[in-house]
Amino acid sequence: MQTVHSSKQYDDDLETIRSKVLLMGGLVENQLRDAMSCFRSGNEALADQVIATDDNVNQLEIELDDACSHLIVKRQPAANDLRTVMATIKAITDLERIGDESAKIARISKTLHERGLIGELKHFETVRVIAQQAADLLHDSLDAFARLDKDQAIRLIGLDRLVDHEFRSIIRNVITFMMEDPRTISVALDTLWVAKAIERIGDHAKNIAEYVVYVVEGKDIRHSDYVSTILDKTP
Repeated sequence: MQTVHSSKQYDDDLETIRSKVLLMGGLVENQLRDAMSCFRSGNEALADQVIATDDNVNQLEIELDDACSHLIVKRQPAANDLRTVMATIKAITDLERIGDESAKIARISKTLHERGLIGELKHFETVRVIAQQAADLLHDSLDAFARLDKDQAIRLIGLDRLVDHEFRSIIRNVITFMMEDPRTISVALDTLWVAKAIERIGDHAKNIAEYVVYVVEGKDIRHSDYVSTILDKTP
């Protein structure tokens, strides 16, 4: 009876943590969306809101890290249960960093507005495309994490290649633009920093998908050809 009771308490504690992780995920999704809106419009009030939200995300990271640590000490999970907790801790860190990158976009947008350069953005549409790809990757990775859907996670890891490809394309286009008109160098560089922040968000979203494979199969597939091999075999 004690074992059954302890197992149920562990499940309840873990479910509480997972719910808060998804809440944190929702916050950073909104941060990214609002940050890109700032980048387009130069809305300073919205930029300040994105930056302020990052404090809430940081606080959630602290609370969730503490909750996971207590769960390990109190329940001493093993095997799959321990992998789940460890993957959750890593996902929390990636979500916090996504929040940081979104706040960075908001700060750049605010600076562009203060310098009167928002209207000079020439590559917004290209950046919007990569931002939407990263946002979709983040949303779907959180969904795969919530459902421990390994197949979806593997597909999403492969999709991160699209974000990387778009980022390299933006670099080439912006550099060409700067060479043709040196007066655009300042705003072009800020555009590159925004694109880089989005590319990093895609990387963090991919990491979350990788943790799903780790929980389900017990394999750490980071820095490996695991996913590439599977995708190459897919008809």
